[in-house]
Amino acid sequence: MTVALVLLTGCAKRPVATARQAPPPAPAPAAPAPAPAPAPPPPVAVAPAPAPAPAPAPARPAPPKEYRADDALKPIYFAFDAAVVRPGDAKILDASAQWLNANPGFLLLVEGHCDERGTNDYNLALGDRRAKAAMNYLVAQGIKSDRITIVSYGEERPACTEHNDGCWAKNRRSQFLIKER
Repeated sequence: MTVALVLLTGCAKRPVATARQAPPPAPAPAAPAPAPAPAPPPPVAVAPAPAPAPAPAPARPAPPKEYRADDALKPIYFAFDAAVVRPGDAKILDASAQWLNANPGFLLLVEGHCDERGTNDYNLALGDRRAKAAMNYLVAQGIKSDRITIVSYGEERPACTEHNDGCWAKNRRSQFLIKER
């Protein structure tokens, strides 16, 4: 009982904090009256300025020559799901390399293509590998790599649109286009 009494009476109570109210804000000082605007100067006759002549248009460079097909550069074909140059297609690339060496004023675009089977992403990657395989073969034959550009179209530009093995084989290709430097 004494313990309970000590506990009840022994704990000091904390004073309750009360929030003070801030004094009301002082009224803002009155702004001085605006000064009267000065009288406008008398009008002066001024001749209108001539419109500036348009700047001459910069001379545009001639549009780059577009890539085009050439009968000397035949397409090569690939096995299903492969990007390896086959022996028969190596002979085609050898003839293309000879033509390119004899015509150094041309740039080459190597397009990689696939058939419609597979996802878009997979076919774009496979088309890229096919274009690189053809490019690497040509570089090994002495064609400078700075003359060659590669692009993959995946399944987007088919040579044949039927849905059979013969047509799909025509779509698994690398195709070659040229333009003048």
